[in-house]
Amino acid sequence: MQVSVILAHPVQTSFNHAIAHTVVAQLQANGHSVFFHDLYGEQFNPLLPAGEIPKDATVPAQIREHCEEIRQADGIVVIHPNWWGQPPAVLKGWIDRVIRPGLAYEFLEGDSGEGTPKGLLRATAAVVFNTSNTPPEREQNIFGDPLETIWKNCVFGLCGVSAFYRFTFSVVVTSTHDERKRWLQEARSTIDRFFPARAVS
Repeated sequence: MQVSVILAHPVQTSFNHAIAHTVVAQLQANGHSVFFHDLYGEQFNPLLPAGEIPKDATVPAQIREHCEEIRQADGIVVIHPNWWGQPPAVLKGWIDRVIRPGLAYEFLEGDSGEGTPKGLLRATAAVVFNTSNTPPEREQNIFGDPLETIWKNCVFGLCGVSAFYRFTFSVVVTSTHDERKRWLQEARSTIDRFFPARAVS
């Protein structure tokens, strides 16, 4: 399988980076090819120019690369912190510029854009790992867990990805070394569940 891994956190020593490195290593150990992008590290430009909005627009080389990898991906893993109940701005901009009409979804003939689009992504599974400093009960009861809605319904569900799983590691700011070790094992186990080791013939 080919799996796209997208990381969005500005601090190289963050737990998000530890998760990403763990995910990439486990995918490779399971025999999968990995497209890995650290959006902050690559200084990905999240601003969507007006000229890129049309379905048949010409896009810069960096965006073409991201689009082609997402087109080819059999699976997608996204890692980011929960900031104000949303992904970081660079990741939202990545969605705007890469999850494009004609590549990730399309409106059916006769639909002017007001209906439900048809998902086009090849990926059969998407996994999102979040970090948070909000206890799970407060996130659900007070805020309604907006990240679940964003990723499950507004992005991957709309683009035709049939299997979706999201896990939040919290509370990170007060976590111990042992807790983080257990969390990284949780990440490995999740990767094994959705992207198991390839059978050797």
